[in-house]
Amino acid sequence: MATVDLQTHDPETEQLRRQLEAMRQQLMQAQKMSSVGALASSITHEFNNILTTIINYAKMGLRHQDAATRDKAFNKILDASQRAAKITTGMLSYARNKGDRREPFDLVQLVQDVLVLVEKDLQKHRISLEVDFADHPVAEVNTSQIQQVLLNLIINARQAMKAGGRLKIVVRSNPETGFGEISVQDSGCGIPAEKLPHIFDPFFSTKTADADGQGGTGLGLALCRDIIENHKGRIRVESLVGRGTTFTLKLPLVREPAAVG
Repeated sequence: MATVDLQTHDPETEQLRRQLEAMRQQLMQAQKMSSVGALASSITHEFNNILTTIINYAKMGLRHQDAATRDKAFNKILDASQRAAKITTGMLSYARNKGDRREPFDLVQLVQDVLVLVEKDLQKHRISLEVDFADHPVAEVNTSQIQQVLLNLIINARQAMKAGGRLKIVVRSNPETGFGEISVQDSGCGIPAEKLPHIFDPFFSTKTADADGQGGTGLGLALCRDIIENHKGRIRVESLVGRGTTFTLKLPLVREPAAVG
C-alpha cells in the first residue's frame, strides 16, 4: 500500500514562510520607529533642558571658588548627565533589533525602562502617572518586543486623553494562573462596545491619525497581539465609553527550578 510522507519538504512553502517572517520583522521595526517618532519632540525637549542644566551649573562651578558651591554644581551636573545616559540607554535598548532572542527579565524593570522614555511626553500632555508594583514577576521575554507593545499601548492611551487625564500601570504576578500581568489603564474616551471585538484585527482602527501623523493605520494593536501570542501570552481589553480603557498583558512566569534532594 502506498504511503504519503506528510513531512515532505516543500521549497515553495518554506520560501513563503521565510518571506512572511521577514515581512513580520520589517513591520515590527517600522512600528517601533513610529513609536520613537511619537516621542521625538518630548525627548528632544528634555535633552535641551538637560544640556541647559549642565551648562548653567558648569558656569557656576567656574565662577565660584568655594568648595561647597562647586560641589553643588558638580552634583547637579552629575545628576543631569546620568539622566541623559539613562534616556539614551533606554532608546538604544528599544531600537536595537534583538531578533527573537528571549531571556528571563523582571517585568517591573521592563516597565520602568519604558517609563523613562515616556514620562516627559505624558507631562507635556497633562497626564498624571500612577504605578502599582505589587511584586516583581519574572518572565522569559524579548525585552525590545515587549517594550514595543507597552509603548504602543501608552501612546494609544495618551492619544485617548486629549484634554489630559490619568494613566495607571499595574504589575503583578498571578501564581494560580502562572502568568505575570501588566495592566495599562487610562481615563480616556473609551472604545464603543461594538468596536471592541475588532480592535486587534489588522487595519481596523478606532481613530484617525493625530496632528503628529501618529495612529490610524490599524496595525499597532494587531502587532501587539502577535507579539504577545508569540510569547505564549495573552492580551485582553476592557473599556467603557466616557470612563476609559484597560489593556492587560499576561506573560508566562519563569518557573523556579525544583529543589534538589
